[in-house]
Amino acid sequence: MDSTEAEVAAHGEESKDTVPSTSNVSDQGEHGPKSTRASLKRNSGSATNRKAKKRKTTRVKRSSQPSYTVHEGEDMLLVISSSTSQYDGSAWVPKKKGSKKKKLVKGKGKTVQIKKKKPVSAKPKLTNDYNKVAKIAKEEEATSVFVPEKARDNRWGQSLPEEVLINIFQMLVIQDGAVPFLCRVGRVCRLWNVAASSPVLWRKVTVGHCWIAPGKTQLPKTEEKIKDTFNWLAQNRFSQLRDFSLCHWNKNVDYAVDVVSQFCPHLRSLTFSYCTGMKAQAFQSLGLHSRSLQSINLQHSEFQVEGGLLEYLVNHGNQIRQILFTRGPKNDRLLTAITKGCCPDLEFLEVNKKLDSKDCELPICIQALQIACPKLKTFRMLNVRLLHRTMRNGAELTSGFPLLEELCIATTSYSYMTDKDLLDILFSSTKLRVLDLRGCSRITPAGLATLPCLELECLFWGQYFSSHIGLSTLKKGLHMVTQKWNQTLQQLDIANQLFSEEDLEIAMSNLAQATDADTLRSLNLSGTRITPPALRSVIGQLTALSYLNLSSCRYLPRGVKRVYRGQEDIRQLLDKLE
Repeated sequence: MDSTEAEVAAHGEESKDTVPSTSNVSDQGEHGPKSTRASLKRNSGSATNRKAKKRKTTRVKRSSQPSYTVHEGEDMLLVISSSTSQYDGSAWVPKKKGSKKKKLVKGKGKTVQIKKKKPVSAKPKLTNDYNKVAKIAKEEEATSVFVPEKARDNRWGQSLPEEVLINIFQMLVIQDGAVPFLCRVGRVCRLWNVAASSPVLWRKVTVGHCWIAPGKTQLPKTEEKIKDTFNWLAQNRFSQLRDFSLCHWNKNVDYAVDVVSQFCPHLRSLTFSYCTGMKAQAFQSLGLHSRSLQSINLQHSEFQVEGGLLEYLVNHGNQIRQILFTRGPKNDRLLTAITKGCCPDLEFLEVNKKLDSKDCELPICIQALQIACPKLKTFRMLNVRLLHRTMRNGAELTSGFPLLEELCIATTSYSYMTDKDLLDILFSSTKLRVLDLRGCSRITPAGLATLPCLELECLFWGQYFSSHIGLSTLKKGLHMVTQKWNQTLQQLDIANQLFSEEDLEIAMSNLAQATDADTLRSLNLSGTRITPPALRSVIGQLTALSYLNLSSCRYLPRGVKRVYRGQEDIRQLLDKLE
């Protein structure tokens, strides 16, 4: 009995270990052993799948998309950054596990983990595949060799040839001037300093008064800095200076002229614009050192006449080719000295007057000027009313101005110039190209037709002054002017001239009959009685016309009275007239 009871007890313990509970038995039913096998297979299969997935992720190699592209040229590689990369800053990287900080609560030895609320992000959740690709792309970008762009951008100016850099500076100097542009670029680097110090770039220099604010006086230290800077420029940069201009200087003008004349042996042109305080010392220095000086421009400047410029012209006037000055009470002596023959080789003479000045009359003896300056090519009297004087010794035979190419007697007020006066000036000027008679209301078309010049290119004959003297009656004979110069005229200005409609129509038809349709380029008919038929004939034939002024033309439609610039704009006008 004892042995049988022991066997039963052992058998009972084994049944407890192997037989499941009643709930499990009811679920499995008759297929209990098979389901356990399937579950074992699923567990083993899931383990193998995990290993396979890990192996596959290491084998995936996708092409990364860097944030730059490399283009190969003829002799260089260009690294161009791409601001539209689809992976640039868009990859989402999950936070590392265990990155949450644990804080210790005071009074307790145990650490308490404080959970923080995750911020709600508006970004869409990315898939696992996209995260993997982005992670691989970042790893390849980190290992790839990349040349920084900033280093290349900073070195491009230092790698240019010096000749190329000088040509670039030359274009900018022509547009903006040598000072202060060359002074600033010379401080960039050594190469730019060498290029900016090239004497070729310093042949034409204009120095303005830019060292002091307007309305303030110069301190002694400021004047010393000005002199030191100017002296350094003259010694180190002005070795090949040809043209020099000084603007708005009220002090140290004599010092600047003295320095320039000493260190610039090739100086040919000297211009003073709105400068004051130029005394005899400056002209003496020019006479001693500037042997190549040919042009002096003193417009709107105050200078010493007696003992200064007059003495210089008497001693060195034979080398002067151009003189420009503003008419004043003391400056009239300059014109007298010129008519006496102190500048026998003078080619350019200009005398102007401010527009708001009242005293515009200038007495001059044309015959004496023709004898003293037979080589004159340009003669300008701007806003000045000429008063003709006769020679005391009687009328002498003169050769006139046989080389004259430009005559300008324009004024904003009334002019006393007549046909006889104009013919006395131009009776031998067969090479005249430009004739400016704006404001000369006494000149008639018959007087213009008698001039000896046959190849006139520019005729400015508009009336722009406010006074209505001489504008009450109609004029006739414009067709004689256009018939004489229709083959050579390039610019014609007859603004506010009261010619009749028939006369204007005949004159425009003469211009349209030119053999070369590309001759006339500018036509000003503002304030005239031009009609649509007359305008249509000239526009349809002259194809090179690029400027047309039809403002204040009463005989034209409203939508047509304006200024036209460009050939296309003028062609559209022709369509409106038709």
